Amino acid sequence: MKILIVTETFLPSTDGIVTRLTACIRWLHRDGHEIQIIAPDLGVTEFDGAVVKGIPAFAFPFYRSKKFAFPNRLVKKYMLEFNPDVVHVVNPAVVGYSGVTYAKKLAIPMIASYHTNIPQYMAYYKLGKLDWLMWWFMKKMHNAADLNLCTSHTVLKELEEKGFERLQVWKRGVDTKKFHPKHATTDLRSRLTNGQNDKILLLYVGRLAAEKEIEKIRDVLLASDRFCLAIVGDGPHRKELEAYFQKTQTVFTGFIHGDELTSAFASGDVFVFPSTTETLGLVIMEAMASGLPVVAAESGPTKEQVADRENGLLYDSKDPESFKQTILQLEDKNFRQQLAQQALLDVADLGWAAVAQQIRDLYKQVAEAETVDSFQAVD
Repeated sequence: MKILIVTETFLPSTDGIVTRLTACIRWLHRDGHEIQIIAPDLGVTEFDGAVVKGIPAFAFPFYRSKKFAFPNRLVKKYMLEFNPDVVHVVNPAVVGYSGVTYAKKLAIPMIASYHTNIPQYMAYYKLGKLDWLMWWFMKKMHNAADLNLCTSHTVLKELEEKGFERLQVWKRGVDTKKFHPKHATTDLRSRLTNGQNDKILLLYVGRLAAEKEIEKIRDVLLASDRFCLAIVGDGPHRKELEAYFQKTQTVFTGFIHGDELTSAFASGDVFVFPSTTETLGLVIMEAMASGLPVVAAESGPTKEQVADRENGLLYDSKDPESFKQTILQLEDKNFRQQLAQQALLDVADLGWAAVAQQIRDLYKQVAEAETVDSFQAVD
């Protein structure tokens, strides 16, 4: 097949969406398919043999750390030139609006996938009163697609309640060779703990944004001197966080990539994930594959990955004390190791091949379907 992917985010950005896309693209290439990508122009013109067509990108005034491509007629030009069998619009919002609009006008079979709870994020940027408008817009975009994918059963149920149509869960995966306890290094651990290797190292990896609720972790550091924290990543909220965590045992690394990132995961003791707005949280699986117990909010998507007191701990986001009290339980080394061992076992059989094979089969169904009624669930 000829597959065109229109995405709001791609390399060199690093997040769960990019990780999923790049893993699937590699597999699809090996399976014999031709792929082209339309994405914000951040200087990348090729990935694994796939041409990346850049659309001029700009930063939003309230979110300057990331650039987005706005709706652009270039999307139609590239679509016509490539003449794909199927279009996949990832997180349709800005440039994705053009992806949805032109795929529909040109009558090209289309899949859309939902990865980010944008309406829920809006409250963190003082735009909460407009969340109804964002839900209306997102539903309009997705309901134009022949099939909509989401990354958890919980999100699928929420979208169904909002009136989204033709929904299916896209499997989760993680690279269990790349993320593994064997990648731990003494040198990196020393850097992440600021030389305090005897401390219990809490690790956060991800975008530094208001909706991630990273501030919650400070209460743990103030309550117990047995913990230290490494915050890996960058984003619009970094300066505020650096000020908030001043005079605590916290190291900010900024973005790190590749082998250094996998070593950072494996060199920690506990992965902390305070956010309550995730649709999946791929970093949770990366942490589990690295042999870390995870502490995360007791939300639907998280509970699909973390079993409380089995491979991690879940905290009650409605209780202000719950996050701190939950993590303090992990002062017990034997308990930490018990959770870590189970976490490792629970993701051992996950990989990206099944995820990519599923999307390949769905592309094929959409490309060949005469009506939406002919779709079959692809597990």
